[in-house]
Amino acid sequence: MTALEDRPEVRTPGEGGVPLTTEPRAPRATAGHVDSSAPAFTPDTDPLDVIRWALAAHPDLLMPSAFNLNGVVLLDLAARAGYRGEVVFVDTGFHFPETLATRDRLAARYPEMTFVTLHEGAHPEDGQTPPDLYASDPDACCAVRKVAPLQAYLREKAPSALLNARSRDQAATRADIPFVEAGSARVKINPLAHWTRERLEAYAREHDLPVNPLYWDGFLSVGCWTCTRAVRPGEDARAGRWAGKGKTECGLWAGENRL
Repeated sequence: MTALEDRPEVRTPGEGGVPLTTEPRAPRATAGHVDSSAPAFTPDTDPLDVIRWALAAHPDLLMPSAFNLNGVVLLDLAARAGYRGEVVFVDTGFHFPETLATRDRLAARYPEMTFVTLHEGAHPEDGQTPPDLYASDPDACCAVRKVAPLQAYLREKAPSALLNARSRDQAATRADIPFVEAGSARVKINPLAHWTRERLEAYAREHDLPVNPLYWDGFLSVGCWTCTRAVRPGEDARAGRWAGKGKTECGLWAGENRL
């Protein structure tokens, strides 16, 4: 039996699953404003206003996504704000089937955007990495299967800014991200920086968004099935990512090779 076959069955609330009860997480009080070219946004600024500003300031804006709750909400907000660009997903070969199905549902829901899958059809035996690299060296596995493909694509496309779905209450490593984040290669736009998990869930319910069903079984942040577990009550949303491996980020948003 493979590790994928051995993972627990995932059930949505309607199938008998129990949504995880989470504690409210208040936004940080200080305004997130790092890039001097951006307006003086405040924590109460509507994400739609941030996205509209980004579209005007960066017409070549590009959106990477892993289609977690934050990403699904951002897609809907971006569509409402007029985003018609690319949504780029990296297929590491280790994604849950539910994640790939969520991608397909979103692509059908937002035909005005172009959904791009890098390494589409990748699988654990494709020879890109040793079969057990995710266990012995998860940083190296992420670097090869996730970070490198996206970095290569961004070098080709050369967007001046990225639209991404990170928020401050996801993890300690993201507790101070601003709405507009300066970078050496490109600006990073974080419209959801000050939204709590509860607000994201409420928005998803209100707009009937196709949230990954794994979320309702406690997978508050879904990555590769090899390195993701359900989150326990009271933990950060990303606590189930690389649990016990001394790692909290894949390398896209933190570290020497960050975007």
